[in-house]
Amino acid sequence: MTVYEELVERGLIAQVTDEDELKELINAGKATFYIGFDATADSLHVGHFMALCLMKRLQMSGNRPIALVGGGTTMIGDPSGRSDMRQMMTPEMINHNCECFKKQMSKFIDFSDDKAILVNNADWLLDLNYVDVLREVGSCFSVNRMLSAECYKQRMDREGGLTFLEFNYMIMQAYDFYQLYQKYGCQMQLGGNDQWSNMLAGTDLIRRKLGENAYAMTITLLLNSEGKKMGKTQSGAVWLDPNKTSPFEFYQYWRNVSDADVIKCLKMLTFLPLEEIKEMEKWEGSELNKAKEILAYELTTLVHSEEDAKAAQESARALFSQGNAANMPTVELSDADLEDGKIDIISLLVKADLAPSRSEARRNIQQGGVSVNGEKVTDIQATVAKEELVEGAVVKRGKKKFKKVVVK
Repeated sequence: MTVYEELVERGLIAQVTDEDELKELINAGKATFYIGFDATADSLHVGHFMALCLMKRLQMSGNRPIALVGGGTTMIGDPSGRSDMRQMMTPEMINHNCECFKKQMSKFIDFSDDKAILVNNADWLLDLNYVDVLREVGSCFSVNRMLSAECYKQRMDREGGLTFLEFNYMIMQAYDFYQLYQKYGCQMQLGGNDQWSNMLAGTDLIRRKLGENAYAMTITLLLNSEGKKMGKTQSGAVWLDPNKTSPFEFYQYWRNVSDADVIKCLKMLTFLPLEEIKEMEKWEGSELNKAKEILAYELTTLVHSEEDAKAAQESARALFSQGNAANMPTVELSDADLEDGKIDIISLLVKADLAPSRSEARRNIQQGGVSVNGEKVTDIQATVAKEELVEGAVVKRGKKKFKKVVVK
């Protein structure tokens, strides 16, 4: 099986331009390609994870990745998939986020000996002269064609419409590709399927300005069986930074994917051989829990370490065997959270962020879905003493939500 055939078999490829030429480049290990990451936060998240894994796969096959950090484009903000304008960020915030990205990317991509390149588009975008941009690339873009792009149409249909600031994002992304082609011989851009219009703008600009062919390939968006983007929880994004999403929480996210999604995630995100995953496709019922453990272990090892994966797995199993839960996500309470040396069970659930409201907590208790240290709690008047919380108590709501609660 060729490299490209494996990408197709794993369900990673959504759209491509000039498939035969692109396929030949990738299979021969001769592609120099890039993926852009706008620095909108101080950590990458699960939404970026598949792109990083794809970069790793292609690099392992001899291709050369360019990781583009969007220090310049973040100043504008990508309107793709947005119903509102992104928050304006200061240069200091953007630079800090770019530095955080570099550290995380190095876990996936080998930047040694020029095997990969890390660049920041602030290096060329921030020094551009507006009139020069209009003259150099403005004439290459049709406003009518730009407005037909789905990312723009969605915003124009919303209240407030599309700002001129955001309208320029497509031009900036195309200019990135144009610059990378000239500076590094980058022939290919990869990105999420929602970036298709922006990527085509880049290939078109290169053809118009340089008379050369360039290629685009979009990655299938990671959606669950209900068609919703994966990587989100009730409390927000699942981050790759262990200080924002602990290795245990990261492990548990994947351990708790639905039965309908586990095989797809194994194919798209892990480096396990396809033959091994195909055997798992035959599994049913409780066997799928084993597949979920494999998925969670593999991904936690990739993002964090094998040591973290082992600790997370042991702690997850401890929930059902009353073993050591030291690596669980922990909530710290103070004496101010207690009354007469104890806390009522409803307040405990809310303060531990296991229930969004007191009424929801009350309902969970009455339905028999709450336990403390393995003991089911059905009395909404129940309390937990400080003595039980000094060493830490495992508080569970349902099968998938739990915290270790400690009083300091």
